[in-house]
Amino acid sequence: APIPTYVLGANDQETVRYFPDVSGCELAENITYLGRRGLYSGTSGLQIAYLSGIESQDEPAPAYSFSAKDVAELKTSLLSTPNFKGVDILLTSPWPRDVGTFANSAGEINTKKCGSKLISDLAASLKPRYHFAALEKAYYERLPYRNHTVLQETPQHVSRFIALADVGNTSKKKYLYAFSIVPMSLMDPAKLVKQPQDVTENPYRKSWKEAQKTKAPLCAEDEPACQFFFDLKKHQGKKRPSDGKERGDSQPKQAKKPPQPTGPCWFCLASPEVEKHLVVSIGTHCYLALAKGGLLPDHVLILPIGHYQSVVDLSSEVVEEVTKYKSALKEFFRNKGKRYVLFERNYRSQHLQLQVIPIPLDHCTSEDIKEAFITQAQEQQIELLEIPEHSDITQVAQPGSPYFYVELDTGEKLFHRIRGRFPLHFGRSVLASAQLLAVPERADWRRCAAERAEEAAQARAFRRDFQPFDFALRA
Repeated sequence: APIPTYVLGANDQETVRYFPDVSGCELAENITYLGRRGLYSGTSGLQIAYLSGIESQDEPAPAYSFSAKDVAELKTSLLSTPNFKGVDILLTSPWPRDVGTFANSAGEINTKKCGSKLISDLAASLKPRYHFAALEKAYYERLPYRNHTVLQETPQHVSRFIALADVGNTSKKKYLYAFSIVPMSLMDPAKLVKQPQDVTENPYRKSWKEAQKTKAPLCAEDEPACQFFFDLKKHQGKKRPSDGKERGDSQPKQAKKPPQPTGPCWFCLASPEVEKHLVVSIGTHCYLALAKGGLLPDHVLILPIGHYQSVVDLSSEVVEEVTKYKSALKEFFRNKGKRYVLFERNYRSQHLQLQVIPIPLDHCTSEDIKEAFITQAQEQQIELLEIPEHSDITQVAQPGSPYFYVELDTGEKLFHRIRGRFPLHFGRSVLASAQLLAVPERADWRRCAAERAEEAAQARAFRRDFQPFDFALRA
C-alpha cells in the first residue's frame, strides 16, 4: 500500500485465512490488521475503539464474528477507566440497529431491520464522537445525536455515525472519508459539549436501557463486505497508528489571537496594504468594506480584522460578530427592496472574504438564485450540494481544506468541496449572468475597478445609508 493502511478483520469464513493472528498483525507492507477488538491510543491522545467481524449468538464466536461476550468485555475495559467520557472514534463492520431513528433517511437501507443491536449497545455505552461502519455497502451520514437527556443530565458531546460503501463500487457511492480530529482530551470542555443546531435525540437510548435491564444477548444477521481505514499521518501510537477528521461544533476553533500572515495581506485591517477608503464599518472583530471592482455599487465584504483564512478557522467571538453583520445587512438590503447572496471561496486566498451581493426582490426569487448556481455548477462539472438550513459550515468543512460556499439570506446554503482546480470567478460569474444581474462583463473584478475618487464616494454613500443599521456605531 502507498500509505499506512489499517483494516478490521474477516466478515465471513472464506476470508478468515487472510488474518493469521486474531489479536492483530501486519498483513503486508503498510497494511495492518487492528485485531478482533480493542482500543488504539494515538500519540496525540486520540482514542479509537474497534470491533471486527459480524454478530454471532454462538459462544465462542467463529473467527469472523463477535459475540455479546466480546462486546461486554470491550465495554468493561473502557468504562472502568476513571472519568471515562467516551472515545473519539468507533470502528465496526455492522451498522448499529435503529441508527436512523429520529434522523435523516438512510435511503434504501431499513435501519430498523438491518444492523446489530449489540453494536447499538456498544455505541450507546462508548459514546464515540465518530462511528464508522461499512457492512451495508451504502454511504450514509447521519445527523449528529445527543449522548444526554436535555434538562435531566449534564451536557455531553454529540456523536456522528458515518457509513461507507464498499471500495470501488460501480455506483460510485462514497467509500473513502478522509478527515482530521483533535483528541477529546485536548479540547476545551465547553466547546466539546456544544450542541449543533441539527442535533437529534439518541437513537439507541430505549434499546440501551432495555439491554441494561435484561442483559440478554441481542443479535442480527449481516452480509460480508470490505471496508478500509486510512492513516494519512506518519505518527505511531501505543499499538497502531490512526487519524481522522473533526467537523461540526465539537471542532475547536482557532485560538482567540489569530495567526499572523506570512506576507503582505490586502485585508488585515492593520496592514498598510488595506485600501481604507473602501471601509464602511468597523466592529470589534470584523469590518465591512466595499468590494473593489464590485458587481454593484453596494457589493460589500465582511472581513475579520485579524488574519483568518476561512470561516471554519474563526474563533467564537468573530463568528458571533459575523452573524451580527449578516443580520444587519439583511435588514439594510430588505429596507431597500433587495435580498442578499453571500459566498466564500476558500481557494487560492489567504484572508477570509465573505462577499455579500444584493439582488432586487422583484428581480428573482431565492429559488431562481439557487437554480442559477446549481445549473452553472453542473455545466462546469462542479458538485454543488445543498446542506441543512440550520447546519453550521464547520460541520461540512475542515480547516485548511479548500471549498466554495453560498448562503442566501433565507438561510439556505450550497457547498462544494474543492478537490482540484476551481474557477476563481465562479461566484461572480453566476451572479453576473443573464439569469440574475445580467452584467456578465463584470464577472472579473479587474475589468471593472473604478477610480479611487469614485470608490471613495460610493463608500461614503454606503456608510451614510447603512448607519441606522450599523450595530458597531451603537456599541
